[in-house]
Amino acid sequence: MKHTAFVALGANLGDPLPRLRWAREEVARLGKVVGVSRLYRTAPVGGPAGQPDYLNAALKLETTLSPAELLTALHDIEARGGRQRQQRWEARVLDLDMILYDDLVSDVGPLLPHPRAWERGFVLAPLADLDPQKKNPRTGETVADALDEAEKGGIEVMLVEW
Repeated sequence: MKHTAFVALGANLGDPLPRLRWAREEVARLGKVVGVSRLYRTAPVGGPAGQPDYLNAALKLETTLSPAELLTALHDIEARGGRQRQQRWEARVLDLDMILYDDLVSDVGPLLPHPRAWERGFVLAPLADLDPQKKNPRTGETVADALDEAEKGGIEVMLVEW
């Protein structure tokens, strides 16, 4: 059975653009990428001071993987891309987050929808490129409405096609 997942991508260490392109291809191996957002340059939110800006994007993926299988596969891609988890909200060579999976709401295993996605402009702007009317299955709020309310300072389109 096909499921639709939205995956956020981010990176701010090393050479982020080639790493994000590589990650996009790796995610495509998990199903079929049916949507690619624009690429955004975003200011870091939280975490240690002095981090470089991030590059952020989102993918819409059709997959037969379960939420747990998809999350495990995304973590595997991160690890193969050089991600090492040492400190919360640290600078990173690659970050892949499952934001939505169908209209599933889950408080165990993969937390769905992603618990902070609807508060973060750097996640919402790429999601709005893919489906601005997509609703948060927990609250019913659309991506577009959440983006209108989110902090958007430091978010700019870098590339339309990447």
